[in-house]
Amino acid sequence: MNKTALIIGASRGLGLGLARQLSAQGWQVIATVRDPQRASELAAIQGARIEALDLADAAQLDALPSRLAGVTLNLLYITAGIAGPQTKPAGAATPDDVSQLFMTNAVAPIRLAEAMRPLVNPTTGVIAFVSSIMGSVETGPGMGMSLYGASKAALNHLTRSFVAELGDTTLTVLSLHPGWVKTDMGGAEAPLDVETSTLGLADQVTRAAGQGGHRFIDYQGEPLPW
Repeated sequence: MNKTALIIGASRGLGLGLARQLSAQGWQVIATVRDPQRASELAAIQGARIEALDLADAAQLDALPSRLAGVTLNLLYITAGIAGPQTKPAGAATPDDVSQLFMTNAVAPIRLAEAMRPLVNPTTGVIAFVSSIMGSVETGPGMGMSLYGASKAALNHLTRSFVAELGDTTLTVLSLHPGWVKTDMGGAEAPLDVETSTLGLADQVTRAAGQGGHRFIDYQGEPLPW
């Protein structure tokens, strides 16, 4: 049986890498980008369906479920996010800095998950959020990028609230740390390449199907402290 994945934010980096991995494994891939005209690498994936979506645009976000009416998702994978003011301490950040960072990294992903949940297979479906070890309240402080880490901690908290409100369900929710990866955000000095990270991430979502519950793990399946 064909499995269908919706990947949010797949024009480059981890989202693009995951689209390639899942397509190679036989998944039907639907992927969103802000500008489909600038997604040539994604368009090169055979059979990939591309949808326009800017997470900051509430109207686009709310319209996506109707555009995908009739589709049953085995995986909703939300990878879109921004680094924000990486070098600024909290005291130097502007209201616009903070608003954009937390809306994009924490609030919009949950709003999207809530909107898309009716399309996700309720028994074997997986909803996966790209989090970060930097979002761990226990181990994240001191790693740098404190505002980014705080936005991922907020995402983790909101995800746990989202799961609590699901009630009794076998739907699986994952908060995933992809590792420190060579992407535009991770930088060239990162030890992991996109292929290694996304191969691990694809493996984790496949293993998680049908397990239910919510876990915070890395791309190798190791549990992380909240």
